[in-house]
Parts: sequence; C-alpha cells; structure tokens
Amino acid sequence: MIAERIVPAWKTPLVQLALAWAAILTMFARDWATMAMLWWDSSTYNHILIVPAILAWLVWQRAGELAKVDPQPWWPGLVPLAGALFLWLLGDISGLATAAHLGVVLALQAVTLAILGPRICWGLAFPLCYALFLVPIGYELVPALQMITASITIALTEASGIPAHIEGVFIDTPAGLFEVAEACSGVKFLVAMIALGALVAHVCFQSWWRRAAFMMLAVSIPIIANGIRAWGTIYIAQSQGISFAAGFDHIFYGWIFFALVMGLLLLIGSKFFDRGVQAPFVDSTALAANPFLDRLQSNSAKGWPVLVVILSLILVALAWSTRSQALEADLATDQTLPSQIAGWTLVEQSRAYPWQPRASGADCVLRGAYQDGEGRVVDVVYALYAAQSEGREAGAFGEGALPMDSEWRWLSASTSTDGVAGDRLQALGAHRRVAETWYRKEGWIGTSTMHLKLLTMRDRLLLRARPTAMLILSAEEYGDTDPAATIADFRSSTADLGNWMDRTGGVD
Repeated sequence: MIAERIVPAWKTPLVQLALAWAAILTMFARDWATMAMLWWDSSTYNHILIVPAILAWLVWQRAGELAKVDPQPWWPGLVPLAGALFLWLLGDISGLATAAHLGVVLALQAVTLAILGPRICWGLAFPLCYALFLVPIGYELVPALQMITASITIALTEASGIPAHIEGVFIDTPAGLFEVAEACSGVKFLVAMIALGALVAHVCFQSWWRRAAFMMLAVSIPIIANGIRAWGTIYIAQSQGISFAAGFDHIFYGWIFFALVMGLLLLIGSKFFDRGVQAPFVDSTALAANPFLDRLQSNSAKGWPVLVVILSLILVALAWSTRSQALEADLATDQTLPSQIAGWTLVEQSRAYPWQPRASGADCVLRGAYQDGEGRVVDVVYALYAAQSEGREAGAFGEGALPMDSEWRWLSASTSTDGVAGDRLQALGAHRRVAETWYRKEGWIGTSTMHLKLLTMRDRLLLRARPTAMLILSAEEYGDTDPAATIADFRSSTADLGNWMDRTGGVD
C-alpha cells in the first residue's frame, strides 16, 4: 500500500495539500479546462501535454531525500497565494486570459509553500518553477518572430543569388510572392525548445554559466533554423514551383527538419554536460542545516487553520469576480453615425476588395464611410460595449481591423503624419489599406489594448459599470495617396475624436 510507505510526518500535510489543490482545480475548473483545450487543440502548446508527467518525474527524483525532512505549514505562504488570486481576479474580470491562467498556476505553487513550508519548497524549487510552463503563453511573440524570420529569409535569399524584394512580411521573388505568415513564425518550435532547454539545463548541468549558455542556444537555434527553413522553401520554389515547395516544407521541414535541429541542440549540449548521472537533486542534510531556512521556518503555523484561510481566500476571489462580471453599463438606444463631419460626408461603402472588421459581442455596431471634397474615403466601424468579458471584448485576439478567416494579412506597421500607430493590411498581394483602432473609456482615448485592459481592471475592481467604445478608421492604399494621412485628416475634422465617439454612442 502506498499509504503505508509514506513517512508519518508527511501523511497529514499531504492530505491538506491534496485538499487545497483539489479546491483550486475544481473552483477554477473553467480556467483549467480552457488551458487543457489549448494544450490539446493548439499546435503551439501541444508540448505542454507532457509537462505534468515531467513535473511528476521531477518530484519523484526528490521524494527520497525530502521524506527525511519534516514539512511544516508556513503562514507567510498565504501572502503569495493572495497575490496569485489577485492576479487571477485581474485577468478574469478584464478578459486577460494569460493573467488568469498564470494566477491559477501560481496559486498551486503558493498553497504548496503554505502547507509544506519553505524548507520542502526549497528542495522542490525547480519543479515548482517548471510548473509555469503549464501556462499557454508565447503566441504574443508571433509578430516579432515574423519580422525576425523575414529578415533572416531575405538575407539568405539575396545571398543565394535569388532576386527578391521584401515589404513587411511579404517576399516577392521570380517564383511568386511568399508570406512569412503566423504559422511560419516559428513560435511553436521556440516555446517547446525553451521548455526542453530549461529541463535539460537543470538535469544535465551544474554550472550556472553552462546552463545560461545552453539556454541561449535553446532560444537562438530555433529562431535561426526557422529562418533557414523559410529560405529553403523559397529556394526550392525557384526551380520546382510553389506547390512542390509548400508540400516539401510541410513534410520535410514540418516533421523532420526541426527534429534534426532538436537533436543538434542536444548533441552540442552533451559535450558539456557536467552533472553526474547519480548526483542527487536534493541534499536532505543541507536542507535541514540551512540557517536561512531555519529563520524562515520560525513563522510556522498549524496546517488545518492554514487550509481554512486558503479556502476563504479562494471564495473571496470567486465572489468578487462574480459580482464584477455582472456589471453592465446603461447604453443609449439610438446610436447612429452623423451624416456630416466638417468637410466629410457619409456615403455608400465601395471597396476594391471586401473588408469586414470584427466586433463580436458588441452591443452596438455602426459601419459607414466618409468622403471628402477630394474624393478620399475613410471607412468607419464604431462598436459600443456595455461590458468587457469573454466573447465580447474590444481588442481581443481575432477582433478588430484584421478579420480572421479572410484573405487579409498584416503587412507592416504604419505611422500617420501626427505620429499615430496603425497597421498596413494586404489581401491577395494586390489590395492594401491602413487601419487605426481607437478605444474610448471614461475620458480616456488611445490605441493601446493593454491600457484599455488596465482601465477595465480598475472599473471591475471598484465594481463600477462603464461602457467601452472601439473605433476603426481605415483607408485604401492606391496610386500616390497616403492612407495614413487621409485618416489623420479625418480625425482632425472631428475636432476631438474622443468627444465625437461619445456623441456617436450617446455616452454621457
């Protein structure tokens, strides 16, 4: 029986830890289910499916030595737990899933510290830190990785004698136009290699310098390799055609190339492994004799009261979230785009290629186009939200100016004549437009989705209901026209864009 093999001093703390973990897993089941779905459905995070098994193995390697040290509940561990739950609350009420997911993982770590104490958690330091790889994060790197891959690709393409021209993430060659798309950014391989690199650096090295050097390789090699992969596709396409190159890329590069790169990383690292196969991960004698841990452990407590406080903190966080999620701002019932803006007239929309921004979950969406005396046209999409939550969030992934499941692609960043950042979009290699996305919330107007989320967090924490407006301004790029300048002129015609958005939505 497993229970009979457990050291007596560990039995009660393990029961308490199991209860605390069960509470976090069940009471935040929605967040865990969302993460599990990402692990399973998203190829970027498929590697996380084996992280729980790795964590179990890492703990098992330490179990024998840790069994010689008695766990002691530690009340200061409740402080990081409160911080983790607060982070989850911020993410949950603002729709920032990464913060919510990180919060529930940190909560598991914090209750382990509170129930087992700092001495045991010092011995479990790496497994506890490695648990952060449970958080599905990394997709935020895609735009930067696209640009890095494009830069490497164009350099190799030109060095190999192929005439090419790059614009944003599009590379034009004699064989055709190539896009360094999101799927080609290499983010999938990079995040998996970082997780692998961290594990190998810990298990196979003792020197911190060697660990740091190996992690640098684990980050740089997949980025460089992805650039080589993209260049290889273009190079093959010059003689064999795009269709053949695309199929070759999917089969060879997708299934074989990165396996070889992973093997190369491990081969390079193996030359410098300095940790013995039998070397223990934890020294129980050193743990027991550590004076710093002695001082920390002086703040010990009784396990059951600590567990009660843990459950209470969880219930407070859930109650706060439930109350704030129920908040809805009152909206006017007659929103409409004005027929005239100084120098601009509302006209029928006429586009060279269909463009339909997304504003899912908005309580009101107004679409139109304005034309000035010179014939310049600005497309306008105005969306008003009574609340920001899952499925009805301004600035969420897949929402806004770049519609999902369409031919439109991000081309490059754009800056207007008055310094406002926007995005250049392209469809089918021929149709281009510039788009600016603005947000308005209680006196603030700006283009930062992060700023908007911070304001949403503030209102939800204070249990205040405030509406949110999103405005997308866009102009087509053709001839010698500067669409960014066209948009800037339109904005200046509103006198004050924030007040104009308020009047359009009937917001007081």
